[in-house]
Amino acid sequence: MADRDSSRSARGESPITRAVVLAAALEIVDRDGVDGLSMRRLAEAVGRDPMVIYRHVPNKAAVLDGVAEIVFAELTVDATDADWAARLRVVARDFRQLALAHPRVVPVLVTRPLATPLGLRPKAVVRPLEDILELLTNAGFSGAEALHIYRALFGFLYGHVLNELQEVVERPEETDEVLRLGLYRLPIEEFPLVRELAPVLAAYDGEAELERGLDILLTGLSATLSGPKR
Repeated sequence: MADRDSSRSARGESPITRAVVLAAALEIVDRDGVDGLSMRRLAEAVGRDPMVIYRHVPNKAAVLDGVAEIVFAELTVDATDADWAARLRVVARDFRQLALAHPRVVPVLVTRPLATPLGLRPKAVVRPLEDILELLTNAGFSGAEALHIYRALFGFLYGHVLNELQEVVERPEETDEVLRLGLYRLPIEEFPLVRELAPVLAAYDGEAELERGLDILLTGLSATLSGPKR
C-alpha cells in the first residue's frame, strides 16, 4: 500500500490524509445528507480504493465524528471577554450560522457528540466547553454554575437549530396560512390554538427567535445563579 501511495505521489497526485477524507465526507453530507454517505462513496470522492479510507477512519461512525469535529472547529469562543452574556450571544449566533451553512450536518452535530463519552470526543468538539467554562469562571461563576450555563445554552441551541431547519410550509402556493402549513388536517375542535397561530407559525423568523430565546435564557440565568449579574 505504501508503494502504491508513493507511485501516486510520483504521478503528482495529492496524498490522502485524514483531513482530506473528512473534508470529502463533509461535502457528501452537505450535498446528500447522512444517508448519502458511505465508505464506498467516500472512496470514490477521493479517487482511491476503499481500503485506503479505512487506513484513516475505521468506519462510518468515525467519519461522522470527524465531520462533527470539522464543523465544531469553526466555532471559537473568546474566553477573555469581560461581558460573559454578550460573548455567549456571539457564540449562539455563530453556532446558528454554522447550522445554516451545513443544514444537513446538524443532526450529526446534535447527536454524535452526545453518543460519545466526553473523554473520547475529538478535542475540537470539547474545546467550546472548555472555553465557555473559562469565560464564565473568569466572570466569577463557580465551575458548577458555569457548566449549568453551558448545558442550558447548548440545549437551547440544539433545539433552536433543529426547529428552524424543519420544513413547515407544505403548500407554498396557498395564501391561507392554515392551508400553506397543512394545518387543515388538524380538527379545529381539538387544536384550536395551533390553528389560530397559523400566521405566526408561517412567519417564523429564526434570527428573531434566537435573540428572543437568548433574552429569556440569559436573563433567567443572571437572576437565578449566584454568580455575577449583568
